Amino acid sequence: MEHATGAVVLAAEVVNELPVPAIVYGLGFLVAFIALAFVTYSYRNVANRHRAKGGSPHGGQH
Repeated sequence: MEHATGAVVLAAEVVNELPVPAIVYGLGFLVAFIALAFVTYSYRNVANRHRAKGGSPHGGQH
């Protein structure tokens, strides 16, 4: 009876190894987050740049 119980306990402890250390995943997500933050930051003040280009040939402002 002890043999069957031991097999069940061993089967429950199956561990799948990661292909790289866990810190690499964290650093990868950090780099991706910083890259996305840079892209978001690059769109600052875009509305003000386009507002200066008026459709009126006389340069009228709203």
